[in-house]
Amino acid sequence: MSLIVAGRFTTFPAAEAAAQRLFANGFVEEDVTLFFVNPRGQHARYPAGSDQHVDPGARDTPKGAGKGVTIGAVIGAIVGAGLFTAFHASLPVSVIAAGVGAYIGSLIGGMLHTREGDRHGHLSHHEERDSGVLLAVHVSPDTQMEAARVLRECGGSTIERATGRWQQGRWADFDPTRTPTPISELNERGA
Repeated sequence: MSLIVAGRFTTFPAAEAAAQRLFANGFVEEDVTLFFVNPRGQHARYPAGSDQHVDPGARDTPKGAGKGVTIGAVIGAIVGAGLFTAFHASLPVSVIAAGVGAYIGSLIGGMLHTREGDRHGHLSHHEERDSGVLLAVHVSPDTQMEAARVLRECGGSTIERATGRWQQGRWADFDPTRTPTPISELNERGA
């Protein structure tokens, strides 16, 4: 495993300027890479493009649909019985009214529970890494603080330390969902 120091920048030009400063301080191109980190939850880990199997706001939708089917079927049956009694409608009309009521009830119940999840804050995401341009530097224990200092002086935020696989001039096993480990020594000094 390799030791890596990284900092987040808001633009590619700012990250490129920091990379030039690292080169001026003795770091080589093979040990410096930059790439964009997508916003939280948008890392396309599933075919639909999200990072979770189920949308947190939609977890309770099946329960709501089930309740809606039951309530809608009962209301539809009452309407069907009323139509049968009042207009001497046929029995299939009553059954169709119950089915339509169940269908509409399932839609309404599902939607109400989807919005309910949204109102109760179930949509908060577990990731803590902000999006932006990440400049990563392959360092040794002796050069890690120098790289962190340069990143901070060049306007980098969330300066972090990590271990990972550095291959062919890039951070090969970077995981955007992993919580960054800030370099506490740098933050304590206020540099």
